[in-house]
Amino acid sequence: MAELHELPAVALRDQLRQGKVSAAEAAAHFLQRIDRQNVPLGAFVTVTADQAMEQARSADSLRSRIPAGELPLLHGMPLAYKDLTDVEGVPTTHGSAAVDHRPALSDAPLVALLRKAGAISLGKTQVPEFGLTAYSENRIAPPSRNPHALSRSSGGSSGGSAAAVAAGLIPFAPGTDGGGSVRIPAAACGLVGLKPGRGLVPAGESLGDPARLVVAGPIARTSADAALMMDALVPAGPSSAMSTPAARTRGMPGDVPEKDGGYLAALKQEPAKLRIGITLDSPWFGTFPFSPEQEALDALNAGIRLLEHAGHSLGEASIRYDNRYPDAFTTAWTAAVGTARISPHREALLAPLTRTFRRRAQQRSPAKLAESLAFLRQFQHDTVAQYARWDLMLMPALAQTPRPVGWFTGMHGGDRWPVAQWPGDADGDYRKQCEYAPWSSVVNVCGLPAVTLPVHWTGGAPGQGLPMGIQLVGPAGSEALLLQVANQLGY
Repeated sequence: MAELHELPAVALRDQLRQGKVSAAEAAAHFLQRIDRQNVPLGAFVTVTADQAMEQARSADSLRSRIPAGELPLLHGMPLAYKDLTDVEGVPTTHGSAAVDHRPALSDAPLVALLRKAGAISLGKTQVPEFGLTAYSENRIAPPSRNPHALSRSSGGSSGGSAAAVAAGLIPFAPGTDGGGSVRIPAAACGLVGLKPGRGLVPAGESLGDPARLVVAGPIARTSADAALMMDALVPAGPSSAMSTPAARTRGMPGDVPEKDGGYLAALKQEPAKLRIGITLDSPWFGTFPFSPEQEALDALNAGIRLLEHAGHSLGEASIRYDNRYPDAFTTAWTAAVGTARISPHREALLAPLTRTFRRRAQQRSPAKLAESLAFLRQFQHDTVAQYARWDLMLMPALAQTPRPVGWFTGMHGGDRWPVAQWPGDADGDYRKQCEYAPWSSVVNVCGLPAVTLPVHWTGGAPGQGLPMGIQLVGPAGSEALLLQVANQLGY
């Protein structure tokens, strides 16, 4: 019989609802795994065992009083939140030594939504400082490491959450994604990561976001598990935009009738035969020229084979990007850290990248930020129009294999923790990140949904070596379609 951490989230949810396992048993099982495995992994910053067990016992009491069919959707399901998201009574560190770690006074909207759905939080997971980077390393706790190779990073900024899911410390997790922060760590850890479109799900982070880049989405082992979380995040279910505009023009089926339920129910249907555009074009290339590693191209080719075998039509898509994008995105992405409440005498505790971008944000005029936001709105319009020639866009998830811990900052090996002094090459750090994940942030700027799938492993077989993935980007409202395609491909 499979242990609880080996079960898909959907199967564990069913056992909890049916009373085959109690919420207290599930919470205790995962807390024991965290206790045994978190020290080498660095996935959790804070473990809230007492609160979790109290909530689990309350869930069991509820189940004893009402029929299973009336239980909340995620009754008794353990999960965790990245440490940028406020959970009432638990400190939010923002991954920073420069801010006070006071307990949050209330739940963020994301937490309130999943708490109402019956989920039980086991704690807070590791993040980069203020969620700024594609790796989860900071000055307050050990770095989050990749369960498939502890010398490698689990990605960022939802790196601790992805590591926890991949290691079986939690069945699935909500992440937040403002420039790739769900998809990058999901790809690095061999998981399914879904970034919903703009405005569909509460973001959950407690800092500003002037460009509306951030949205919450699931990090899971399978598309079905991701769909289950989406049903909790979007109780109204998928919209009629599940079939793409091009597919509807050709009269192809794709919509799920309202009575059929939500995202998980949508997986019972095969997706329409789709036209999928393949691209390696990136808006970062003009500023940071890069060449995808062979493993990234191998992943792309693996994705092409899977999609063609499923009956979809694929072709080369040439996308033209405005070379002003890097400056405009960076301005918008770093604006919030410029206004974060940090005492001047504690700014020295910031990581070099954070301190550099904070200073630059403070020196920019409001007019410069407004100009960048206006450009990004036009960029969105132009890019979405190009993507609309295809039903979905296909590209590698990452341009390089998961990077070694400490690689971005220059602390080779990443073993120097606590960190007394990090190397100060903020611009080199940022360049490495943009070359590592050059296809991520454009999706946030365009407000589109996207999913990453672990279609390739460097060791030649699933679970062997390091995972490498593909990213599929869909039009507005295509979250369920993306999950259908993922399910069709066996993920």
